[in-house]
Amino acid sequence: MPKRWHVRPHDAAAVAALERSAGVPGVVAALLVGRGVTDPAAVKRFLAGTLTDLRNPETLPGVPEAANRILTAVREGRQIVIYGDYDADGMTATAILLGCLEALDAQPRWYVPNRFEEGYGLNGEALARLAAEGAGLIVTVDCGIASVTEADRARELGLELVITDHHAFGESLPAADVLVHPRLPGTSYPFGELCGAGVAFKLAWAIATRASGSKQVSPRLREMLLRGVGLATLGTVADVVPLLDENRIIVRRGLECLRQRGGPGLTTLLKLAGLADKSALDAEDVAFRLAPRLNAAGRFGEAAKGIELLTATDPARAATLATYVHELNARRETEERSIVLAATKQAVERFDPERDAALVLADRGWNAGIVGIVAGRLAERFHRPVVVIAQGAYEGLVASGSARSVPGFDVHAALAACRSLLVTCGGHAAAAGLRIDEPRIEAFRQAFVAEVAARMPESLRRAQLTLDGETTLAGLSLEAVERIEQLAPFGQGNRRPVLCASGVTLAEPPRAIGGGGRHLSMRLLQHGATIRGVAFGGAEWLPHLPVPGEPFHVAFKPKINEFRGRRTAEMELVDWRPAGVDVATELPPLTTAAS
Repeated sequence: MPKRWHVRPHDAAAVAALERSAGVPGVVAALLVGRGVTDPAAVKRFLAGTLTDLRNPETLPGVPEAANRILTAVREGRQIVIYGDYDADGMTATAILLGCLEALDAQPRWYVPNRFEEGYGLNGEALARLAAEGAGLIVTVDCGIASVTEADRARELGLELVITDHHAFGESLPAADVLVHPRLPGTSYPFGELCGAGVAFKLAWAIATRASGSKQVSPRLREMLLRGVGLATLGTVADVVPLLDENRIIVRRGLECLRQRGGPGLTTLLKLAGLADKSALDAEDVAFRLAPRLNAAGRFGEAAKGIELLTATDPARAATLATYVHELNARRETEERSIVLAATKQAVERFDPERDAALVLADRGWNAGIVGIVAGRLAERFHRPVVVIAQGAYEGLVASGSARSVPGFDVHAALAACRSLLVTCGGHAAAAGLRIDEPRIEAFRQAFVAEVAARMPESLRRAQLTLDGETTLAGLSLEAVERIEQLAPFGQGNRRPVLCASGVTLAEPPRAIGGGGRHLSMRLLQHGATIRGVAFGGAEWLPHLPVPGEPFHVAFKPKINEFRGRRTAEMELVDWRPAGVDVATELPPLTTAAS
């Protein structure tokens, strides 16, 4: 769906003042001012925060008591089970606490539910099995805060239960022995956006310091924590939480730990993802090339393989697991493309994506582990909340679905308002999951669309591309882009800057690249300067772009391409406009085969 371009206004005086007071280049000062970072001390923390700038883990709600209970269980030799989740955040959180307990010479077990058979969160039957097998303490990671009934079941079974989570609460809290959560009601932790792996890392940190009797931990525990911050980096980026405050520090400092201390499984996975030869990892490498491979295991009900990959110590076994996960991701990509095409066709033929406040799409045969990605793709394309539901092989069963939102709209709240029509639902503002009895899908569709229409202001219904400024192609030198890179890691909450260039032309005809020819590569020309641009998923632009020599405007993210040791500046193209058209004007939709 075409976007309205909005160029962020700049306060020239504020930029000049920050350039002087913080000692940063002008382009960096301008981008920081645009992000609301104007205090020199805040600039220093933003650009050079270290692990020592993380808050004391003892201040995270529930951590002191949880650490005490876990250490007591270790010393008493009781069986501890880490109960994880099947996405990358849950897998990395599980691996963090397993590594912590093993560094204390404990022998923990772990359990991860099958997303197709048990669904998300604690499962009563699984708890009963674990209790029968001798479990004494269950520690959840990345799940459990909405598992009220299951927490009661754990108490009936005589299980000690520590819940660590970061997701949205239900109407009441579970009666666990301890709740660890950055937004726990009645508490005031300053940063509530940690992911499950971030919470697990803070808990592991507290356990290590308490076990050592001081902030100076033993070499073995220090190595565990450095590996843990690398795993927390993977979970943080994969879960798309804001890369601000503590998350920014974890990712900024954890990227190198991830590469150097990730273990043989991740080392092999980095090679398979084509990242092994890069001089340094960045958050976008993790988001687009590493995390999807790990998530693929969970999407096909193989999360156990993902956790085993993260914790394997035997290089041969680790390589086998990494290859298997890599192949699962290739299968995921194929199925994803198929479902995106079918769901898009359903959206435009059976509904009205231009007028409907939201889309609820469902079909039989769609993979429940992949519909979340599809919902995200369609939410971006149609700029409205989208729910995609995978119906079972037979009529009348319980179906599983995923919801994705647009920036600024709380899709979990809209789902919760329709809870009476659902079996379960959970998640957060940007993404959520649900289970629903198939006969209720149509009633849910009507209720959800009406709920979104009532809750979503008109301002959020118009797709907008915010531009950080305008530049020339000659201004996109390697040195200039390297300065912009000082604001990394880029991701949710700290997006890579988006700039525009006016009056560019094609130096040569563009060409489709990538698997299936889905992406577009072109060389752009302006006043004698040329630069390569790549539009991921932009092959549909091909029939509509101006011919070489005819000017147009482009919006892009400046990036550095590293190939065989050579670094060059290039554009990641995100949108374009014909010359002579106001960049703030919404254009009619392009007519494409996909639409």
